[in-house]
Amino acid sequence: MSVRCVACCNAFDNVERFAREVAGRMDKYEYRSFQVGSRVYGSIAAFKELLERRGVEYEIKRSFNYELTRAILGITGKSVSSNPDITVIFDLETFNFELQVRPVYIYGRYIKRVRNISQTRWLCRFCNGKGCEVCGYTGKRYVASVEELIAAPVVELFEARDAKLHGAGREDVDARMLGRGRPFVLEVVEPKKRFLDIEMVEMAINESAGGKVKVIGLEYTDASKVREVKMERHRKKYRAKVVFERDVEREKLIAALEKLRGVIEQRTPRRVAHRRADRIRVRRVFDARLLHHTNRVAVIEIEAEAGLYIKELVSGDEGRTKPSLSEILGVKSEVEKLDVLDVFD
Repeated sequence: MSVRCVACCNAFDNVERFAREVAGRMDKYEYRSFQVGSRVYGSIAAFKELLERRGVEYEIKRSFNYELTRAILGITGKSVSSNPDITVIFDLETFNFELQVRPVYIYGRYIKRVRNISQTRWLCRFCNGKGCEVCGYTGKRYVASVEELIAAPVVELFEARDAKLHGAGREDVDARMLGRGRPFVLEVVEPKKRFLDIEMVEMAINESAGGKVKVIGLEYTDASKVREVKMERHRKKYRAKVVFERDVEREKLIAALEKLRGVIEQRTPRRVAHRRADRIRVRRVFDARLLHHTNRVAVIEIEAEAGLYIKELVSGDEGRTKPSLSEILGVKSEVEKLDVLDVFD
């Protein structure tokens, strides 16, 4: 009859068996590197505390991690890394373990060619995704999103659990994203495959999206790119179709657009006040020019600092944006259609 070690519960006697079990489960994934960590709590943690109070050094986690790593290396021939594809977390109390699979990160730009598609999944606010009469039992406010159109083929190709889109800002649901597209990072969650040809992935996304969305310039990246994309303040160029309450003279409109260039003080628009802090933001319009004009309709191009709400720059949002095109002209003005033409690096 074997004696049960009170210090490690005979964990070290079973390292080779543990290694075979871990390697067998990791074999379901493509990976080049791994790392081993362990948890200590319960009786082992109590014993550790007792020994340390008596001045005895107790390094069970470090020793066990070393032995299990050595055994897994012998089976798999993979490498050990501080930024591994798979992290093994072993429970020294129960002898269970879990695998933490590092996401795959893909950087690129997306072009949104149609309107009324949200950037990310937008759940119905009435049922919170469960499905109801309001959302037609889809569980979503908008049937499609850029995120879903890009993620669906990626999840299938990488045999992943999910995929999340991190965009460099976002355009309105009813706006198109044209030109070179908007920078984004797609985080592929728990992928079983990770070394796919990125050009093949790009082709699969574009074919699956059916022309609604197109991705360009895909490349593999790492987690740091998510923060970079989210934090960068990209200067943007817009094209807006504007409708006026009454006829506007061309010369007067051109002069108003010239006056619009410069500093804008913009209080959080009413339409987003439920999800944005109510404060005044100072932003800059770098350029505003007329592309087309016929009586009560104009097409204008605006180049502005990140974070400026273009619809409110035109309408004034009942005085919350100053100056605005409506205020300068003295004529009520509204954006009927909006396109993002460029997101500058």
